[in-house]
Amino acid sequence: MKYILLIWEPDTDWQSAPKEHLDAALAEHGAFTRYLDGRGIEWSGGALSGQDTATTLRPGPDGPVPTDGPFIELKEGIGGYYVIDVPDHVTAVEVARHCPISSATEVRPIWG
Repeated sequence: MKYILLIWEPDTDWQSAPKEHLDAALAEHGAFTRYLDGRGIEWSGGALSGQDTATTLRPGPDGPVPTDGPFIELKEGIGGYYVIDVPDHVTAVEVARHCPISSATEVRPIWG
């Protein structure tokens, strides 16, 4: 069964972040992906651009209306994600405990 791990964190401009900060974050995620590979867990994932690059579609009288930014104003947003294929929710949560965490990691089954 596939699960998504949504990585919640403060919005960070990684292109302007100090190199040491970026290198440390990338090293944590590298260690996590090696953990997944070592357990034979099929995965995909990625980092997301900042919240200011988002476009949200909201219902309008003539159909969806695009607006700039995330759906609601947040101090934190989804900064990245992993999709993992594991047998059950218990395993997904156990695997997520190894994922680098800034503010929170949300674990959800992918429907269907």
